[in-house]
Amino acid sequence: MNAYKTSEIRNITLLGNAGCGKTTLAEAMLFEGGTINRRGDVAAKNTVSDNSAVEQDYGNSVFSSVLSTEYNNRKLNIIDTPGMDDFRGAVISSIHVTGSGLLVINTAHGIEAGTESALRLMEKVKKPVIILLNQLDNDNANYEQSVERLHEMLGNKVVKVQYPVNPGPGFNGIIDVLKMKYYKYPAGGGKPEVLEIPASEADKAAELQNELIEKAAENDEGLMELYFDKGTLTEDEMRQGIKLGMLARSLFPVFCTSARNNIGVGRLMEFITNVAPSPAEAVEMKELNGKKPAVNPDAPTSLFVFKTSIEPHVGEITYFKVMSGTVREGQDLINSKTENKERISQLFVPAGKNRTKVTELYAGDIGATVKLRETKLNHTLSDKEAAYHFAPVEFPAARHTIAIKAVNEAEDEKVAEAFQKLHDEDPTFTVEYSKELKQMIVSTQGEYHLGVLKWFYKNVFKIDIDFQAPKIPYRETITKAAQADYRHKKQSGGAGQFGEVHLIIEPWEEGSTPKSQFVLGGKEYRMSVRDTQEYPLAWGGKLMFFNCIVGGSIDTRFMPAILKGIMEKMEEGPLTGSYARDIAVYVYDGKMHPVDSNEISFKLAGRNAFSKAFRNAAPKILEPVYDLEVLMPADKMGDIMSDLQGRRALIMGMESDKGLEKIKAKVPLKEMFKYATTVSSITQGRGMFSLSFSGYEKAPQEVQDALLAEYAAKQDEE
Repeated sequence: MNAYKTSEIRNITLLGNAGCGKTTLAEAMLFEGGTINRRGDVAAKNTVSDNSAVEQDYGNSVFSSVLSTEYNNRKLNIIDTPGMDDFRGAVISSIHVTGSGLLVINTAHGIEAGTESALRLMEKVKKPVIILLNQLDNDNANYEQSVERLHEMLGNKVVKVQYPVNPGPGFNGIIDVLKMKYYKYPAGGGKPEVLEIPASEADKAAELQNELIEKAAENDEGLMELYFDKGTLTEDEMRQGIKLGMLARSLFPVFCTSARNNIGVGRLMEFITNVAPSPAEAVEMKELNGKKPAVNPDAPTSLFVFKTSIEPHVGEITYFKVMSGTVREGQDLINSKTENKERISQLFVPAGKNRTKVTELYAGDIGATVKLRETKLNHTLSDKEAAYHFAPVEFPAARHTIAIKAVNEAEDEKVAEAFQKLHDEDPTFTVEYSKELKQMIVSTQGEYHLGVLKWFYKNVFKIDIDFQAPKIPYRETITKAAQADYRHKKQSGGAGQFGEVHLIIEPWEEGSTPKSQFVLGGKEYRMSVRDTQEYPLAWGGKLMFFNCIVGGSIDTRFMPAILKGIMEKMEEGPLTGSYARDIAVYVYDGKMHPVDSNEISFKLAGRNAFSKAFRNAAPKILEPVYDLEVLMPADKMGDIMSDLQGRRALIMGMESDKGLEKIKAKVPLKEMFKYATTVSSITQGRGMFSLSFSGYEKAPQEVQDALLAEYAAKQDEE
């Protein structure tokens, strides 16, 4: 394959709901471009994309597939993306590096959850979208209804460039109002006859062409003047106006196909290569050092890594976009993150698992390489003098968490190593080991995503794993002051152990000041603070430690040991073993022995005195509470509200958001397990939600009682 100039390159992402026909369309585009000489079939599991074993087992795209072909003397880079929302990380990384989106809609199903999700993602990045109404040969194809729904979502920005003559099982004709021609396809699709528009369609086609001309002219003053002068625009002038409208997102052109029968695909590719923006015209990717790399082959070289994958017998494959300059085989570039040199030993143009070797790629092109040492997803490589650093792909926050462990404990380390490989390929898989919960916590986008994770462990890594509900990171605190003392005494021949500690604890809030007096149990205690130590805790909150010893009843050298004992008990709270927080401790008295007192004695005395006082200070369990935002269609709002009430949610507000309804609430984390599945089920996949940590609040008494009983039973077992 030749190296293409920046102006000759088009980069496009295929978007849409699962089952809309993206992979079949990609196959037809590769066939039309001559990249393949025979079209594969999803059912036969022989397509260029969807080529991994997991995708063939599941019958759906799981990863993005980077493809390329040549058409109309242009190079077309195509990224086929998954349609299921659980895999939207692959969609986000793809639209990060392409100039346009091709939104594929199954006209038998109309606007689906994946359609809406794709439009929201493209709106966020402010990139143009071409709309493709596919599967017009289906018995239930409904072109007009699909267009009507698009108008409801996008208004009069939706403009028909094509419409079908006879949608349904006999579909074989398209009227193109940009070309003002009738494309009639033979049985089985392929190259059409290009005919004059039938008289029966002439008035409709003329009306639609006039609408297209008006929308094209609106995007440029010069075109508008031409339109007023001539009353029309030439085809080239219309193309110019359509491109400007697409870039401004004021125009969404609509095309028609049956990808399965290769009807309309060639004409679509002609439009993309003629009208879709080149990399130099597309929305720029942000450079974090404030520089503006020139998107041309003569500028300093830079590239951005947007995807990695691992193939058997090949290893890690790195996919990148050439951001500026020309990348050549054997070239040395600097990684902006590690500041180390990387050599581009080989260059490839990818088409799924097939790769064509090339010697150079120009600015704007998409390629692949292998055997990079340190370069990973979101890394930038550039010439030393350029030192560019491009904005990373921002992947969505996790929506489903679960604990994972090996069935055979000896394989726990293998589980972690395997997960790192999965994370490199799909960054929306994340994992961390929680020392607090003593669990390996996996975060995913949903249960389908989780199923793919399990598939890899079973079929690739050959490790049996179990999933468990993640434990909740509760906290313990106190609600009133309490006093306690404890004497640790142990004698077993020779030197013994002796330490006695008297202390008072009280709740601590930010901005509080130490007290000089307490009245507890009818007895008055006066405090004279000699030393204050403030400890922000790694798990949130604080421990305030006040040394109030007067008269040397405890030597200063033993105070760190007392603090250590208290801190140990803070790490394993007296009620349920959860972390304790927001407590002030006043050590005001105690006793020593001239021979038997030592650090271990005072550590144990401090630990036990603190534990006794804690239990007498009206302790409470705190539970993590999250801010929740749920987006849903208006007709599902009542069902979502009802479900949230059953989850102890506190509704904070409701509002409309671009055709959807939004509920804001505060919800205990305990109630959110498998919420992604629930939202998807209630809304038929059209709902979305986000969670962010809000803080800790007191758990209801029934929750606290259940936790105490569970902890007591566990202690009895041990």
